[in-house]
Amino acid sequence: MISTLNHLVQHIEAHLGDSIDVASLASSLGTTEYHARRMFSSLAGMPLSEYIRRRRMTVAAGDVLGDDELLEIATQFGYGSTEAFGRAFRAVHGSTPGEVRRAGGPLRSQPQLRFRLTVEGNSPMDTRIIEHPAFQLIGHAARVPLIHNGGNPHIQAHIAAIPAEAHARLKALSSGEPTGLLQVSADVDPDYTEGTPLTYLHGVAVGHDHAVPDDLDVIGVPAGTWAVFTATGDYPAALQQLWAATATDWFPSNPWRLRPGPSIVAIIDRSPDFSTATCELWLPVERS
Repeated sequence: MISTLNHLVQHIEAHLGDSIDVASLASSLGTTEYHARRMFSSLAGMPLSEYIRRRRMTVAAGDVLGDDELLEIATQFGYGSTEAFGRAFRAVHGSTPGEVRRAGGPLRSQPQLRFRLTVEGNSPMDTRIIEHPAFQLIGHAARVPLIHNGGNPHIQAHIAAIPAEAHARLKALSSGEPTGLLQVSADVDPDYTEGTPLTYLHGVAVGHDHAVPDDLDVIGVPAGTWAVFTATGDYPAALQQLWAATATDWFPSNPWRLRPGPSIVAIIDRSPDFSTATCELWLPVERS
């Protein structure tokens, strides 16, 4: 994966003025666009699309400080107008091309990324790989923004609005793995961009042919392979650290890659105040 991401970065660098077909490039490197975008975002700390924009505007800044017409520079970097180019330029540098041309700055540069393998992973990860038949995730769903760190207040508000008797009803409907009340994230942006909407479902797993009450939301899940990770510690910090470790330690070291599908968190045990918990993280995977 490290080699794949470095090849991806090199291709971007050589084609900053072109439309970059990430799907075709990922396929030529032996992976999928979905997995490449998710791993890039997890390891680089920014979406792939944002990195491309920052690199384009970093290189474009050198041309803006020259004598070329702004429209010519905009066209060179794939923008159809000086207005669109100016918006992208300002988003990166905080100033318009005209302001930078007059004052020489300020400029914010995005260095070219280089991914390197470091010796980490000295703590074993508790993981199991399972083949799971088709099933359904049923419960109460809402569209919420993606938040990387800390609790998500939109999810917390959604769960708080569900009556206590509805939680008990869901628990009674649970009929298979993952067990118990589940935190399900679906339709997540492949770039994992913070603030983008996702579908969050508070619910349980049932069989694929299980009759679902009309007042519950349903996410159908096809048969497939899952990597199941377990973590214990402060909640939600331990869970968020586990998410990061799957990208930095587990996927680069194992012959698996992410496939499209929901991610599922099952709370196996927790303290009375929910300050600590033992969690299972279910991720849909396929052989790389």
